[in-house]
Amino acid sequence: MNSVHMDQLSWVEYERRVRDGAVLFLPCGATEQHGPHLPLGTDALLASAICADVADRICGLVAPALSYGYKSQPKCGGGQHFCGTTSLDGATLSALVRDAVREFHRHGVKRMVLVVGHYENQWFVTEGIQLALRELGPDADIEVMRLEHWDFCREDTLVDVFPNGFPGFALEHAAVIETSLMLHYHPSLVALERIPDDGPADFPPYDMYPARTEWVPPSGVLSSARGSTAGKGQRMAEDIVSGIAAAVCHEFALGNLQ
Repeated sequence: MNSVHMDQLSWVEYERRVRDGAVLFLPCGATEQHGPHLPLGTDALLASAICADVADRICGLVAPALSYGYKSQPKCGGGQHFCGTTSLDGATLSALVRDAVREFHRHGVKRMVLVVGHYENQWFVTEGIQLALRELGPDADIEVMRLEHWDFCREDTLVDVFPNGFPGFALEHAAVIETSLMLHYHPSLVALERIPDDGPADFPPYDMYPARTEWVPPSGVLSSARGSTAGKGQRMAEDIVSGIAAAVCHEFALGNLQ
């Protein structure tokens, strides 16, 4: 039972590692369309794989991913009109995160990292953390970090990955970053031959409700995934994993566990 994955351990082994002070990682993904070439579970799959790599470096644990996220938005996820996209209300996601943090605190976890892999989740995950900490009170003896894994891609890496210019993280939905990371972590789930030729989506500086579905490319890909490679994914993964491990070790005073 040497796995970093909580759900692959007995409760006895899990309890031992928690009592030894293991940092617990909670991937926060979604079930959302990612074009014709990537699976619906991309956000949770990538967040979980990244968490596992970091946990392996610092003797941490990875909880099962939260695999449903906040509603897909046209400008960063394509929107709710795609078949397969299965989303939560913001209050539901916040309550789910609140309950998860509260439960892990009950287990004895003192240090948690919530790794967001779905752009729209950010503030609802934050709300859930804050609600849990308010409920647990100031003497709860638990610290929680929240991060978005793509923020750890180094600028020089992005320059090399995007020689024609980086379109921005929002437009990178189902594009080069996610496709390359999936080629690195889950190559068998990527259908390169199905990558569409859609160019970058051109959104106005405002939103409309009901959503203007015609703003979104029919494929659901907001920027071209052409040029994605496993090598690019490996380089970005190294940035992300190393950056997260360093941040966790610094904030939780873990010393040289990397």
